[in-house]
Amino acid sequence: MELQSTDARTSPSAGSSQSPRRKQNALQEAKTRQLEQEFKTKHLGVLGVLAWVLLLHVVGIYFFTKGFLLTRMVLETKSSCEILPTTDESGRAITSSTESRSGCWHEKTFDKAVVIIIDALRYDFTVPFPSANEGQTAHLFHNNIPVLYETAVQSPSNAFLLPFIADPPTTTLQRLKGLTTGTLPTFIDAGSNFAGTAIDEDNLVAQLHHAGKTLVQLGDDTWQSLFPGYFDANLSHPYDSFNVWDLHTVDNGVNEHLFPLLRPEHKSKWDVIFGHYLGVDHAGHRYGPDHAAMAAKLQEMDRVIRQIMDSLDDDTLLVVMGDHGMDTKGDHGGESDDEVQAALWMYSNRGVFGRTSKETLLPPQHARERSVPQIDLVPTLSLLLGMPIPFNNLGSPIEEAFAGSNGNDWSNLLAVNRLSAAQIKRYQHAYAEARGAGEDDESFALWTAAEAERSSASKTFLSKSNAVRSSYKLYRDYQRHTLEVCRGLWARFDVPSMVSGVALLFFGLVLLIIYARGLTVDRTDMTSPLLTVAGMGASAGAVSGVCMALFGVVDTTIVDLSVLLAAFGSMLGGLSVLVKKPARLSLPLPNGMWGWLAFFFTVSQSVGFASNSYTIWEDDILLFFLTTFGVCAGISSMRQRATADRVLGVYHSVLFIVLGRLASFSRLCREEQMPFCRSTYYASSTSSVSAPWQLMIPVMVALILPGVVRAFYAGSKSYEGAASLWIGFAFRIGLVITSTFWMLEGADDGEWLPLGKETLKSIRVFLAQLVLALAFGAGTAAYLYCKPCITISVSKPTEDPNAPPAPFIAGQQQPPRTTVTILGFGNVYGTRFFFLVVNFALAIILMQKPMGQGAIALLVCQVLSLLEILDTNGLTLSNSSIGPIVLGLLGSFYFFKTGHQAVLSTIQWETAFIPLSTIKYPWSPLLVVLNTFGAQILTAIAVPLTVLWKRPLRTSELGSQPSSDKTANPATKLLSDVTQAATTHILYLATINLATTMWAGHLRRHLMLYRIFSPRFMMGAVVLGVVDVVLMLVGVGGVRWSTVSVGDVFGW
Repeated sequence: MELQSTDARTSPSAGSSQSPRRKQNALQEAKTRQLEQEFKTKHLGVLGVLAWVLLLHVVGIYFFTKGFLLTRMVLETKSSCEILPTTDESGRAITSSTESRSGCWHEKTFDKAVVIIIDALRYDFTVPFPSANEGQTAHLFHNNIPVLYETAVQSPSNAFLLPFIADPPTTTLQRLKGLTTGTLPTFIDAGSNFAGTAIDEDNLVAQLHHAGKTLVQLGDDTWQSLFPGYFDANLSHPYDSFNVWDLHTVDNGVNEHLFPLLRPEHKSKWDVIFGHYLGVDHAGHRYGPDHAAMAAKLQEMDRVIRQIMDSLDDDTLLVVMGDHGMDTKGDHGGESDDEVQAALWMYSNRGVFGRTSKETLLPPQHARERSVPQIDLVPTLSLLLGMPIPFNNLGSPIEEAFAGSNGNDWSNLLAVNRLSAAQIKRYQHAYAEARGAGEDDESFALWTAAEAERSSASKTFLSKSNAVRSSYKLYRDYQRHTLEVCRGLWARFDVPSMVSGVALLFFGLVLLIIYARGLTVDRTDMTSPLLTVAGMGASAGAVSGVCMALFGVVDTTIVDLSVLLAAFGSMLGGLSVLVKKPARLSLPLPNGMWGWLAFFFTVSQSVGFASNSYTIWEDDILLFFLTTFGVCAGISSMRQRATADRVLGVYHSVLFIVLGRLASFSRLCREEQMPFCRSTYYASSTSSVSAPWQLMIPVMVALILPGVVRAFYAGSKSYEGAASLWIGFAFRIGLVITSTFWMLEGADDGEWLPLGKETLKSIRVFLAQLVLALAFGAGTAAYLYCKPCITISVSKPTEDPNAPPAPFIAGQQQPPRTTVTILGFGNVYGTRFFFLVVNFALAIILMQKPMGQGAIALLVCQVLSLLEILDTNGLTLSNSSIGPIVLGLLGSFYFFKTGHQAVLSTIQWETAFIPLSTIKYPWSPLLVVLNTFGAQILTAIAVPLTVLWKRPLRTSELGSQPSSDKTANPATKLLSDVTQAATTHILYLATINLATTMWAGHLRRHLMLYRIFSPRFMMGAVVLGVVDVVLMLVGVGGVRWSTVSVGDVFGW
């Protein structure tokens, strides 16, 4: 841009004009300060509106989640050694007369126990791979821990091996709850894996502690949070459980302290040892099961088990089990077969175990055969150790543990199963009473039949008669039936709470539609009255809720009712402000092709979530939507009048489509997509590490991406000022360090370098922290204080005597003029704000695996192409909804391209340790969020650019404003447009969240609820919350500094 100014000469009368000029300058400065302060005040008001929207979303999601994610009532009753669960003929409880030295409810078999949990020990790891299988080859995880199978086959009276089926969710903390209480988890437990709280209900550990047993815990520190104060502090040694990059520290620590305790001179110090090994689980998370590291870890566990066996005496029971399995990539958390199929192995030097038939002598070859639920461990261990069965237990004694060495001790099987069944009946009765409901008729009939059959068997005095066996089987049937009854009982939803949540989300969506697309006035002028009246409505609603709860009008808690009514009250208040003057409203219907296209994308995606197939293949459908937009953009660009706009628009439309297609090659398939999908994100579908060739992707990103950003800046001559320093140097250096980090990570995985693992880890942590410091430390400082990306040059009038004379205008010769050239003026807002995108892109790229880094780089390029498409088609100044909504599509699409799916098992927990050596709150969860939702975060930050990119300094210059509004503050007009774009983006995600919420509630009895619909609902809710926060604090929040910096240079 070139400006010309007259080269004024000093005249004798200049002094007399200084005073009016000073006054004029003072007035101008005062006006500038006033306009700047007005902008900053309205900016705070906009942030307040976005915070209000966030709170409405949180409250709505809370109430739906409260009714949808199942919970069960926890009874605090404890089983006691003195009172048996069985009753006499008159129905009175029987008092136990058994001496403590021989057991409590039942004569104990063992005095001590060593319980070894090998985290994620999948059942097929423990059985030999059959060489006779044609067309199948053994994986690296096969045949590496043979001790379990060999002892069960060679000494069936000393050991048995069975599939051990976990109840989802298969997170470690919830599995430990089930393994010690014998209860079923509910889905809400899945989100508690980072927040272990002490178990209040009756459990095996508490029973052992109350009986005076000395308990030792080694390994995973989750046990300490679940059972605080129960383990001997001097002998127990917990270790951090979440550092999935570390395969050996925990396991080595367990071995270091376990084997000394097993020596004869130390056996009097303990009664039960719980040793929890994590190496197998961490090897799965880091490398996947089909990796040499997994084979080595399983071989190590084989040696450990053999060494423990050699140290046991006859009165000690050895239990080895997995708490869950893992999928083909080594992850877990869901309910696929591989994730729930763990292994259970029990061993004793004495021959006390048995099989009731010859067909069961060999361990099952597949986990689908003769499996036992994990909750069966609780009554089995309790009775073997002479303890009472925990009150809330729903498991049954494992048959092999009580059948006797000959497999025909039916009397013992009958006795232990009657005790377990009686305890379940007692629990079922107490639970029904607490809920004010009756007992199940079929369960009662089964119990009556079992009792009658047992009475008949006792009267015949034939302990081996068919009546004893029949009675035993009837008790087993009663226990399994009751278990299924409880599963159904705890699958009941709180429908009123769910409806309240959906209603809140729906009315919040209506408010967003009016605010984002239905107003014709400056939105920044409405923030103050909107927040004031909404606050008054919230206060009135909260007071009403407290009063209604106190007077018992509604049967709910004071907090829930007051929060619910406060939310509805605030929405009514906000709605009254928005619709108070109809002249300020317009019908919020799509206008033009772009509006209808945005509407089609949003509605069709929302409706599609009612189909499980649509949800499963969401990534492909998003690619179709993005390609459709690219085609429409190309057609629209060809209709532009200016040749430059036509060429540039078509070019970027084609580029937009090509970039989307390139990104689609990065893929992580979910189980339901097989066999029609091929994973490319890792080295193979059974691996969690990158292929060697993929390590070149970070290098290519470092070489190419800064140059691409520079090219887009250069298009508007904006690669000036801070741009050349930050993009050309700092951004590139950060990417080079990132590529170095991942090269070292690959060297560690492949053992390419002679350096030790701890040394490599320390170097990597330092490099990662350096990148984050560059992105968030130096990057934030640069963004806050740097000037716009412009260069101003001034050309003085020439003094050359040979120069042509000045032109004559109106008969007068014009004085010489000074020429001012401003490079970068055409995109002064957009290029200044884009620094914020660059900063976060650097941090997000660091947190991704190599394939994900390539995807994020493509996302940055695709966002820039989108901005050019919007500009060439005149959509940046028309407040079109297509830009913010396509950014929403891009965020969702690249969520899948960075190695994620809408399932819990694809969360890349190990990324929390990229810049950290140990878990540190709140940073570790935030790092996982940055990895998981990096694409949505980046597109949310880019939303203001749909307004700012190539925006003229004064929009009135292009006639985009009515003439009556040309005297308004241009900065507040800009802020209003940014607010509209931000709320449109939130509107898209809120619609998706409402749709997934409604469909999850409607399909709550669907077979695929917990596998497909529930995880997608949770993803939609979390994404909406994350984007709300990011847009408020970073996106719209960052507009303040970029706008002020431009205003400081060019005025307000």
